[in-house]
Amino acid sequence: MSSLVQSVDWLAIAPPTVAAGVGLVVLVADLFLAESRKPVLGWIAVAGLAAAALMLLPLLDADRSTFCLVGDTEVCSYTADRFTLVIQFLVLGGALLSALLSVTALKDSGKWLPEGEYWFLFLSSAAGAALLPASRDLATLVVALEVASLPAFALVGLRHGDRRSSEAALKFFLSSVTATAVSLLGISFVYAATGTLHLTRVAERIQDVDGQLVTLAQTGVVLTLVGFAFKTAAVPFHFWVPDTYVGAPLPIAAYLSVIGKAVGFSGLILVTVVALPSYADAWAPALAVLAALTMTAGNVGALRQQSTRAYSAVRLLAWSSVGQAGYLLVPIAAAGYSDDPEKSVGSTLAYALMYGAVNLGAFAVAALVGRAHRLNRVADYRGLYAARPLTALLMGFFLLCLAGLPPGVIGLFAKVTVFAAAVHAGLGWLAVVMAVNVVIALVYYLRWTALLFRAPETAPDGEAAAHRLPAPLTAALALTGVLGIALSGAPQLVLRFTETGLF
Repeated sequence: MSSLVQSVDWLAIAPPTVAAGVGLVVLVADLFLAESRKPVLGWIAVAGLAAAALMLLPLLDADRSTFCLVGDTEVCSYTADRFTLVIQFLVLGGALLSALLSVTALKDSGKWLPEGEYWFLFLSSAAGAALLPASRDLATLVVALEVASLPAFALVGLRHGDRRSSEAALKFFLSSVTATAVSLLGISFVYAATGTLHLTRVAERIQDVDGQLVTLAQTGVVLTLVGFAFKTAAVPFHFWVPDTYVGAPLPIAAYLSVIGKAVGFSGLILVTVVALPSYADAWAPALAVLAALTMTAGNVGALRQQSTRAYSAVRLLAWSSVGQAGYLLVPIAAAGYSDDPEKSVGSTLAYALMYGAVNLGAFAVAALVGRAHRLNRVADYRGLYAARPLTALLMGFFLLCLAGLPPGVIGLFAKVTVFAAAVHAGLGWLAVVMAVNVVIALVYYLRWTALLFRAPETAPDGEAAAHRLPAPLTAALALTGVLGIALSGAPQLVLRFTETGLF
């Protein structure tokens, strides 16, 4: 008789475990630290996220799995393969950069943001986000999704006495809870039809479901996909994004724009490509249509933003992130048509890494400008080059990367990769829609870039221009800038790194 006692591969689960452990340390330390020493919690969180990211290095050599079935060690609930490591690198790296932005934001906010609660919630969300790509059963997948999402609701609404923050948190909460309820209902139907929650076994059994349960299985598949469409901010489930980004503290908006997407898209990939490949004829066309609608709605929404409107810079980045979500959906849809779905999934991961680096850089510049201009309008960026030449050059580079124009080679390479995935899968119409949307996006990205180098309406404040940037903000700008420039010089490294091991 086989033993029911299993050994846990602690090295495999180290990245999310370290993040969660440091979150508990911060929570306890907050009880004993004097108010004047609370800023040290931020540096503990930054160090913890860096340590969690470093724990990925020992996992690069081979796939590792744990929490496996007693009778079948090939079926596990947690797997640290290449797909997992790429997403965990994006999640923990993005969380680290967002934490650096948060250190400055918390210092500037005074008493409006409680530091202990902020860092505990932040690290808890990061731990859930790091757990999700390793999840290989539907129960663990949903738990990880909610561990990543629930603290994020609180972070969005954490600013005391801010009506916009509370309203943003409510919209975010209601949309996400609806998504979770729909997903859980769908997953329960899939479980009832197949008798298993493990993704690989679902893939095997759902092809041979009893005739009486076929309708139940099909309904479960549809509901599960609808729930994840909410999480990825795909149209028509994108309405919460602009108000949530504006109402949230800026580092949390940056966090949601990158880590939130990584969570949603990695979950969507696991559910569609790994658990439901036999239903590709249903989910692939649906995702292709969602991709077209999402990129169009996002880019048109960004194009309509008025530069003098309050918080228009953050709103533009929010609508831009919806458009980018559409691009990220393209290779996932292509995986349903392609003979090589692994390559299509790799295209999504490559695009996500490239987008994450430059988008966090753009939010870092927005955080800098927001310190001097509370309303953070696009018009406030006029003449930035005259006041801060290096910052303006970095912002121009990030915007050109997002637009896919040289010298932002990394952005161009990312879009070509996604475009190629659509063409190779026979989705010519989707490639055309994407090309049209890229042209639309050029208008607002170039308009913003040009504004950086125009003459300022008033003479730049020499004292403000000479004022030294906070060290955490400088570090975030430097890291994103170096990463973007390095990858623009060798973008092929991203594709090699994102070769997945899902199959």
